[in-house]
Amino acid sequence: MAKKPQVDIKITDTMRAAAEAEIIAQSKRIEFYLTEFSIEILAGKMAGGEYVVPAYQREFTWEPERKSRFIESIIMGLPIPFLFFWEMENGKLEIVDGSQRLRTLAEFVLGDFRLGELDALPTISGFRFADLPEGRQRKIRNRSIRGIVLNEHADEQARFDMFERINTSSKAANDAEVRRGALAGPFMKMVISLATNPTFEEIAPVSDKQRKEREREELVIRFFAYGDGLDGYKDRPREFIFDYAKKMNAEMDARPDLIDEYKMRFEMMVAFVHKHFASGFRRTPSGKATPRARFEGMAIGSALALRERPEIADADLRTHEWVHEKEFSSITGSDGANAIARLRSRIEYVRTRLLDAA
Repeated sequence: MAKKPQVDIKITDTMRAAAEAEIIAQSKRIEFYLTEFSIEILAGKMAGGEYVVPAYQREFTWEPERKSRFIESIIMGLPIPFLFFWEMENGKLEIVDGSQRLRTLAEFVLGDFRLGELDALPTISGFRFADLPEGRQRKIRNRSIRGIVLNEHADEQARFDMFERINTSSKAANDAEVRRGALAGPFMKMVISLATNPTFEEIAPVSDKQRKEREREELVIRFFAYGDGLDGYKDRPREFIFDYAKKMNAEMDARPDLIDEYKMRFEMMVAFVHKHFASGFRRTPSGKATPRARFEGMAIGSALALRERPEIADADLRTHEWVHEKEFSSITGSDGANAIARLRSRIEYVRTRLLDAA
């Protein structure tokens, strides 16, 4: 695809001043300090529960070969990427990035992990830590690794930004995983529960990879966030949804009755789509995925139509006449899908078609 030509913008002093003010405002949200601990201390703290693996972190997925290769790098003295933490109120450190490395260190130095086949150091293949010469054990324990700690004064959005931007040796957690840890509360608990609704799973297929990455949770939270209105939306779903989830956690803390109200809204939408859209949220009858833009249009458009005229739930709406047509596919295409105009267009299209058919 050809790149769009850059527009020649004349930068004024006013624009420079605004840019500087924005940079200063964002920088104030990021407060951190550096740490440097020996491997002996790191392994001990990990085993002792001083380092907390949050809910949004992926399960321990390193295979034995990768763990062995990491330990080989440690023994050889190769550079190890920084660890990233967030300082919790109780003084413990929540691991932002590095849980795989820390768990591997604890398993090797304090546990019973046996090295697999090594490339650079084949002689110690099959060794446990205790099998190494005592002098080498001391050298490994004494080696230090640096870390960066985002302190307790940094706000939640700063934590979220840090999670999203980190790209070190382990894959960064995605948005749904981050929200699980950074925004734990009644609203997020409800979202997680609704994502496992059996009918929803049936009409919103996802790949095994997407399931593990909690794609259905992402769909559920978008249904509520966009369905409650797009005031303040600036074509950046990540920030909008984060702020929405934080607000809803607080509201449901104050008003627990909202939980049942929101659950009912979601379940009514799911039942409606299941009844009136033969292929669910699939692009084709045999599709095995749920495109986000298509889901947003169908789910929120249906909910808005139901809210306006509940009786359409029992009407013959003939959705088969348009749901797989070129016009709707174009409206729910991925090009510019997050732009507010496109988002509103696909939601309104479904709402209008349903109400007109009733």
